[in-house]
Amino acid sequence: MNDATHLPDRTDEELARLDITVLLRYGLTAEPGSRRTALFGDGAAAAAVVLDRLGTEPRSVAFLADTVRAGGLARAAELPEPLPGRDAAVLVREWLLAGAELAGGIPADDTAATWLRAVATIVELKQLTRERGRST
Repeated sequence: MNDATHLPDRTDEELARLDITVLLRYGLTAEPGSRRTALFGDGAAAAAVVLDRLGTEPRSVAFLADTVRAGGLARAAELPEPLPGRDAAVLVREWLLAGAELAGGIPADDTAATWLRAVATIVELKQLTRERGRST
């Protein structure tokens, strides 16, 4: 099968309706397997769709990932504005708190930071693809 012709299993609308908080609760400290795959697959794509719709810049998500890696989920959740924009800040704080409540320590913080980096990458790809579509 040609990967270039493979269509995604879920639309952006379907992804936007996923409960990212639940995916974080069950996937962040899970061993490699289906829960972790769901978090880094559909969960990261869903987070990117939602944040992109809120106008969040990928560099802001990447900066938050660095903040989580440096100070942990709990410390990042205490930030007055973890992402620019009220709606994005409220939403991502919920995600950060869900991860912090797991008390998974440094491994959970590192996994969350890696996940946020993946989300930032997907947001950036969405924006680049959109820009490319406008220029043609």
